[in-house]
Amino acid sequence: MASTLLNESGKWHPDAIERALAHGDDDKVRAAYHRGAHWQERVEMAQWWSDYLDQLRDGAKVIPMSAGLR
Repeated sequence: MASTLLNESGKWHPDAIERALAHGDDDKVRAAYHRGAHWQERVEMAQWWSDYLDQLRDGAKVIPMSAGLR
């Protein structure tokens, strides 16, 4: 769910999402050198995700739709 929503938001670089979700690199040397890649973006993404989960917990705002749009 997180991967889908983070990618669909259009706010984050796909590599930052993969790093944040701990999807590793098959090349262990490359992975070691890129451990901190996209760090600031990942921090901001974690806060965005946390805020999103808080909204779900607290009851997200529901936008009423007219009967003709259903």
